[in-house]
Amino acid sequence: MRLTGCNLLNTIDQRCFSEFRAQKMAWTGYQVFLALLLVTTGSINTLSTKWTDLIESYGKDDKIPRKFNHPFVQACVMFFGEFLCLLVFKIIFFKLKRRNDGSEDQHVLTKGNREFNRFILWPPAMCDLIATSTMYIGLSLTYASSFQMLRGSVIIFVALFSKIFLGRQLGIRRWLGIMFIAIGLGLVGISDMLGGDASGDTKKIIIGDCLIVLAQIITATQMVYEERFVGRLNIASLQAVGFEGLFGFVVLSLLLIPMYFIHVPASFANNERHVVEDAIEAFYMIKNNNLLLVPITGTIFSIAFFNFAGISVTKEISATTRMVLDSIRTMVIWGVSLGIGWQTFHYLQVAGFASLLFGMCVYNDIIVMRPLRAIGRKICCCANIDDEMQQPIIIQQEADQA
Repeated sequence: MRLTGCNLLNTIDQRCFSEFRAQKMAWTGYQVFLALLLVTTGSINTLSTKWTDLIESYGKDDKIPRKFNHPFVQACVMFFGEFLCLLVFKIIFFKLKRRNDGSEDQHVLTKGNREFNRFILWPPAMCDLIATSTMYIGLSLTYASSFQMLRGSVIIFVALFSKIFLGRQLGIRRWLGIMFIAIGLGLVGISDMLGGDASGDTKKIIIGDCLIVLAQIITATQMVYEERFVGRLNIASLQAVGFEGLFGFVVLSLLLIPMYFIHVPASFANNERHVVEDAIEAFYMIKNNNLLLVPITGTIFSIAFFNFAGISVTKEISATTRMVLDSIRTMVIWGVSLGIGWQTFHYLQVAGFASLLFGMCVYNDIIVMRPLRAIGRKICCCANIDDEMQQPIIIQQEADQA
């Protein structure tokens, strides 16, 4: 029995399509809810943080209203939101444990290793601290949509660090995906350079973009560390996120004390005393304009629900689905930013977003292999596969028939 290349590719293509259709049909109402929750809370998190940056209030001097430019206080707020994941984990765990039926070891949110050194999560928490603070500084200088799009560069650095430190091999498909992601990032940067903001301060926007990309290098370091040292411990995801949030919140809260006394040039600190961070002024601004409580509360709860939804989507569906949903979140943030006038439309951002999304899909093997198989089927539909390549297939088919 001889198989043509056309038949072989048809067989592979049909199997892959059947698997894809089965996965698509397998989505339950709960999984749809998780997907919507991920997109919604993720969008709210970025938009609420940017909204906080734009609200003006009086500080303790009560003379000059200024925008709420307190990235380190905002990072503390974010870590507190992550810490809530640990509280949720503890509540669910003890509730299940009271049943005395071992269900705490079976539930998707609580099962995993609980006997581990908590301080193994300290290094990734410190990476998260530095990256988040840097990103929030960048977000205060650039657009919310650019912030979200440029975060996609983390894929490039994770891939490179995985190859260097974990010995992982990157195939042609992934290098191709990285290339399209890099092109998309470049287009987003160019659109920011050409667009500028309402005040025409393009330099400030580019600095913000660069800070966001720099933060992704640190985030990639965190991810590779977690895969190398934390992943093998099988720690429940909510517990890991919660402890990282706890460490980040405690350390950054303590760092706010010396930051209050370190003076920097006025261009680096939009506060009365021109220090790295004036937490006292931040609390005065919240007191003098209670509207700030709305986006700050939104940041706290959205990051908690976003982490829960992200963890659940990864476990219930796949990490690839989570990546696609994160791209949809970028589109939502971009659309809202345009709609409420936070930025002006530039066609290069469309091209940049399209290139980023296509690169992510190529990297994660979502949309590329099926068209390639269709092209290959047309090219070799009249050609036979070499006997040397057919033999294992023929043997397997004979075994199946027997």
